[in-house]
Order: sequence, then C-alpha cells, then structure tokens
Amino acid sequence: MSMNIDLAVIGGTGVYHLPGLQWQDSHALQTRFGAPSGPIRTACIGSAQVAFLARHGEGHALPPHQINYRANLQALHDLGARRVLAINTVGGIGPDYGPRALAVPDQIIDYTWGRISTLCEAPGSSVLHVDFGNPYTESLRLDLLAACKNAGVGVVAGGCYGATQGPRLETKAEIARLRRDGCDLVGMTGMPEAGLARELGLSYASLCVVANWAAGCDPVDTEITLEEVLANVESVSGHLLAILEHLLEP
Repeated sequence: MSMNIDLAVIGGTGVYHLPGLQWQDSHALQTRFGAPSGPIRTACIGSAQVAFLARHGEGHALPPHQINYRANLQALHDLGARRVLAINTVGGIGPDYGPRALAVPDQIIDYTWGRISTLCEAPGSSVLHVDFGNPYTESLRLDLLAACKNAGVGVVAGGCYGATQGPRLETKAEIARLRRDGCDLVGMTGMPEAGLARELGLSYASLCVVANWAAGCDPVDTEITLEEVLANVESVSGHLLAILEHLLEP
C-alpha cells in the first residue's frame, strides 16, 4: 500500500499521539524487517496527509534498544512518506537546553551498541556507503525552524545530540564525557534511526523536547523522575500541531 503522505511523524517518550488531531485511518503493516512499533495513524492537516507512529509503541512497551528501527522507517517509506519528523525526548546538557526547551539539532554522536544500524545486514543486500557528514536533512531542518518561528514557538537552532544505549539514564561521569565531546543533548533513540533514514533516502529531521537536565547539569541537582519527564513533555507537546500546520503550509 502506498499513499500520498506529505509528512510522517515519529513520536518519542510522552508523545503517543498528536494533541488536537483526530485520526482518520489506522494501518497495521508488515515489512521485510518485521512489524513496526505499532499501527501507523493517518490524518489530514489542512490539505496535507500526515502519518504518525509511536516509536516505543502506544503503550510505551518498547525500550530504546529493542525498537525495530528498520521496520519503523521501512513501514513509513512503504506507506508513501518521504519526509520524516522525529520527535525525540531528551536530556539537556548545554546551558541553552534546559527543561521544556525545544531544539532542532544539526549533529549527532552515536554511543549505542548492539543495535542493527544498517539496511546492509542480509546476505546479498547492497552495500550502502551513504554520506552522513550532515546527519539531518538541512532543507527539512530549515523548514522546521521556520515553522517554529511562524508558530511563535521558541526553539534552539542547532546542537549535537548524543545517542546513548539506555534504558537507564546516564551517570554524571558519562554526561561529563558527552559534554567534552561537544554534545548539547542526550537521548536514546536518535541512532540508528537517523542513519537508516539516510539509507532509505528519506528526508529526516529531529525536534527535540528537553524533558530534564542530564545528570550533573541541574544547578539544583535533584533526582530525575518519570513524573517530571512526562510533565515537561506534556507542557510543550501542545505546540506540536501548530508547528506541523506551519511546516505543511504550501
């Protein structure tokens, strides 16, 4: 099945639907890599067709290292999507990336391990040496930044995303290392998703929702709780529909 999908959205922790949007159809797909994290919901925003997939499943049953990233992206591709907006729930490292900030990163460092990170796994598959110097599609990044501005939503332009293994949060020493490496944000799902999108020829950008300070970065140094994370995500998720409306303007 292939549809005319103008944009696919992958929701992260705390973003299991798009507030204010009523789904019209649901698609349960199987791909050459197996099943995606859950059903792909579709709806219209104006005249544009939007698809949505909850990365962790709609009940948050999948930890970061067990997500079938290949199936997720292949399913969106098979459905007809060619532009993907990834919503990533992250911790803030740099001073501009405090809780409830939104950011559109332009670089990524992969600290994950043991995940299938390429389409080139099966015997006989083509070997793909994709250019990944700029891991996010610049044209989509710029469109996303403009959409945030036009929606009146503050956003931090740029930054380096450090992708860690999870599902546990990082130690203070690990975050100090990420800071030395130049990371501004830390999350658990940025890779291999971005690399697989590039191999599939998808335009791909990330909108990071900062849910908490990373370990050792909070001036008050309080314990990170799931309740805090979800409350911070909910506080900014109300902006998502307005951002998408401007992103999809003709």
